[in-house]
Amino acid sequence: MTIFNDPRTKVIDVNASPVLKLAGLAFLGLIAVILFFNCVTRVSTGHVGVLTLFGRVTGEVLGEGIHLINPLKTNNEMSIQSQTIKESASVPSSEGLVMNLDTSLIYHLNPDKAADVFQKIGGNYEAVVIKPTLRAAIRESTASHTANALYTGEREMVAKQISDQLTAALNQRGLTVENVLLRDIQLPQTLKASIEAKQQAEQEALAMNFRLQKEKQEAERKRIEAGGIRDFQQIVAQGISPALLEWKGIEATEILAKSANSKVVVIGNNKNGLPLILGQ
Repeated sequence: MTIFNDPRTKVIDVNASPVLKLAGLAFLGLIAVILFFNCVTRVSTGHVGVLTLFGRVTGEVLGEGIHLINPLKTNNEMSIQSQTIKESASVPSSEGLVMNLDTSLIYHLNPDKAADVFQKIGGNYEAVVIKPTLRAAIRESTASHTANALYTGEREMVAKQISDQLTAALNQRGLTVENVLLRDIQLPQTLKASIEAKQQAEQEALAMNFRLQKEKQEAERKRIEAGGIRDFQQIVAQGISPALLEWKGIEATEILAKSANSKVVVIGNNKNGLPLILGQ
């Protein structure tokens, strides 16, 4: 359509150019695509998404998968998988000796408190909260035990004490402690040698006590055996009389006298009056 402007006799064409129409449509399509992709967000496996709007935490937490969100909001992913921190520290014992302690902490982020952690601590909560708390718990726990106890039999007790302190401190911050492991305890070489020598002496003492106990049992066995032999001899001696011995001698003499073998019989006046028979 053409419009004539009478004062100046100008001609104005109100029909837009096809090129401008296509450019406008392309621009609108591009805006629509950008808005669509900004509305769709994805949360990786083992993570949660904390939404923020212009830098402010909204409190919304997204689970794994694809979600439609306000295109003006930003998705900040945080891992809720189990993570491990390895810490090597020089710590004092109750007697003031310095030891090198290697510790491992296994923990994970509580998904229900992910927004609170992101707002109050940030994504770098491991360096801000966990490591300093772990170091403090290790020092406090080892300070109440001797070096000898830590090196020998109280590792599990110390690990539990560290775990209890970390649980109390980190759970309220939205971090869950799974386990605390004491990987290695390194003592000063002189102290380590003295502890090992003491343990060896204790083992030798136990071995000596075992041998003494065994010898005592053997002596008791022999005493009982000797008593049995003595009792047997007493019983046998009480049952053998001189008359019985003489009678047994007569029986033996008769048997020899009836034997077909040639023999020499010597009649003597010995104690029991029995003849002495010698074979030829």
